[in-house]
Amino acid sequence: MAPSGTSALRPRQALAWGLALLLACAEALAQGEAISYRLVQGADGSARPAAEQLLRHLAEGDIEAASKLSNVPRRRYEELARYREAVGESEFKRVYSRFFAPANRVVAEVAIGAHRLLVWDLGEAGHHLAGQYYVEIEGRFLMDDVPGETRSRLSRVLEAYRSGKLRF
Repeated sequence: MAPSGTSALRPRQALAWGLALLLACAEALAQGEAISYRLVQGADGSARPAAEQLLRHLAEGDIEAASKLSNVPRRRYEELARYREAVGESEFKRVYSRFFAPANRVVAEVAIGAHRLLVWDLGEAGHHLAGQYYVEIEGRFLMDDVPGETRSRLSRVLEAYRSGKLRF
């Protein structure tokens, strides 16, 4: 969702707003809470191919195909359509195509059960660390658009990594 009354966003703002659609808000790290997770190494059991496919659809402006890669496709479609309407078709495509820039890369994939967190280092945005959430359903990874306890734990892992309390 873009701020109202904004006709043109600067590149970093546009990227941040685009990420807001893909990312859940990270929660504060719970004091003393131990979270059991594992790092996904390699392609086996990884959500990265699903994320790349989703981002390719978005970079092409195909929100229908992108929304089908969500566990709540209708809601995802509506959010993407609102964002595209707010920033315009060309800016929408540009924002999502930036994920493929060499400066922006996945630095870790964290798993808790069937849930995954992809941690992005957005080099073009001052090395902001961002997360994308996925869940494996029937052998297929989908963007996880359903809040829940596991996703909250993954958010706390992301926040701990951002704050330097955790290193991968």
